[in-house]
Amino acid sequence: EEISNIICEQIEQDNREVKIVNICTVLQVGDDIARIHGLDEVMAGELVEFEEGMIGIALNLEPNNVGI
Repeated sequence: EEISNIICEQIEQDNREVKIVNICTVLQVGDDIARIHGLDEVMAGELVEFEEGMIGIALNLEPNNVGI
């Protein structure tokens, strides 16, 4: 029982974060809008973080690209 309690305590203290990463291609950048290919699962209004740390909002969902 003591070992079980120690394991449960360590699991509760573990602060691992799951992060979903999509590899995409930037097709075009202009007028503060990036056209991205490969974000098939993104939803309108979803926050998107670029590799450099910049954050954008998915606004224009088109069949082959997303405007962020």
